[in-house]
Amino acid sequence: MPLHVLIADDNPVVRAGLAALLSTSPDLEVIAQAADGREALSLTRRHAPDVVLLDVRMPGVDGISALPHLVRLAPVLMLTYSQEADIVREALLLGAGGYLVHGEFTADDLLRAVRDVREGRPHFSPTAASALLAELRTSSQPQRVVAQSTERMHNSVEFGLSSREVEIMDLIASGMSNQQIAAACFISEKTVKNHINRIFAKLQTTTRSEAIARWLGTARPGVTGHG
Repeated sequence: MPLHVLIADDNPVVRAGLAALLSTSPDLEVIAQAADGREALSLTRRHAPDVVLLDVRMPGVDGISALPHLVRLAPVLMLTYSQEADIVREALLLGAGGYLVHGEFTADDLLRAVRDVREGRPHFSPTAASALLAELRTSSQPQRVVAQSTERMHNSVEFGLSSREVEIMDLIASGMSNQQIAAACFISEKTVKNHINRIFAKLQTTTRSEAIARWLGTARPGVTGHG
């Protein structure tokens, strides 16, 4: 069975071009096209695509507004001209599985990205990756970075977590879903689940809420009880 793709973009020329490109691959099939976020959500509910290609700026309901609703129904790959760092970051936090900027990917890149996002492997074009990195570097004050590093080292020693497990536990504590963690760490959801299973075992917890309570309990200064 081919992967079913929905294209959401307000430009009919862009939609037609993407549909023609995707149709060159026998394992991909465009089953619907939408001109804005509201139509994309309606068509996604109706056709249940395997992947949604979503533009950021569209009249009416834009891509960012529709994104948190769409990701509950299907993996979403942002496909847009928008390359601002805050837009890239927001899209990832809202659950996008990848972010491609027009003009920065080949036909083969797009076909591969659609397949990979369906499997939980994130994809980013160079500008999107650079924008995200710049946003992460400038969003923290130096003092905050030092404090976080101290807490992370304490927790790593306390529970025997690896540096990657510490990173993932911090993201869990921030409220991120497995899909969002996968996108932020550039790994698959399956790998995220494997890390979480090991983290829960080391923290001797069975749920996210228990793990967060224990993690934050040791991170706060002056708190010695671990529950």
